[in-house]
Amino acid sequence: MQLFTSPQPANSNNFSVNFAQNLSEIREAQALRYQVFALEMGATLDTDIPNYDIDLYDNYCHHLLARDLVTQQVVGYTRILTCDQIGLAGGFYSSSEFDLSPIRKLSGRFMEIGRTCVHADYRNKPIIHLLWASLAKFMVSQQFDYLMGCASIPLPSDDYLPLFDELLQRHAHPSVQVTPRVPLIRGAISQDNEQEIPPLLKAYLRLGVQICGEPCWDENFKVADLFILLDKANLQQRYLKHFIQRAEASASHPASAVSFHEVAA
Repeated sequence: MQLFTSPQPANSNNFSVNFAQNLSEIREAQALRYQVFALEMGATLDTDIPNYDIDLYDNYCHHLLARDLVTQQVVGYTRILTCDQIGLAGGFYSSSEFDLSPIRKLSGRFMEIGRTCVHADYRNKPIIHLLWASLAKFMVSQQFDYLMGCASIPLPSDDYLPLFDELLQRHAHPSVQVTPRVPLIRGAISQDNEQEIPPLLKAYLRLGVQICGEPCWDENFKVADLFILLDKANLQQRYLKHFIQRAEASASHPASAVSFHEVAA
């Protein structure tokens, strides 16, 4: 399994962001995922080891960890499944929720992010920014053309919300639309107009991602998942220069050296 180390982004004095280099570090991430998704959000997880969120995709993903340098605790996480690995993984995770036929018609290399989470005590810290700085660097250095994934909105039921129409009006992809395998119930449109956009989805939208159609209901996580797509060209125009400049500004620090290598996992 190919793993990477990533540069520590600039102005992250209290945090490091690196790819997991061994099973022990992956277990730390899976424990954080369990804490956030199962204990905090109430998700039903099919896992082989109690108190860890483990699924069949983990063996084929790169695991990106944000760590508090004072406590050494993993406090933020996302994983990457690349087009190079989907043959072994059996496909992208998103394909279990959406018909990705329109995506397969696009020319280029794909990377999928998923299971993104931040420890409850660190959601007022720049963890998501630091993770995305490393994702942007990885996307460019490994020559991926598109980043995609599922962005979740917690819901008490599978009723369709007005919020989804608002999001699509503002952020829909102009030409790529995927079909959810389990669509929300439009016949019982909720009148709950107080549902807010989760901070993680807000961060994605600020980075320039676009939403490719209506959401899919995930019964196990009790969330509506939106399929999101980011073209590298859009990232370059809006954020890549900013991220790369900040990463390069920290290159003089020993912890910031970039190295890509293979290790056994």
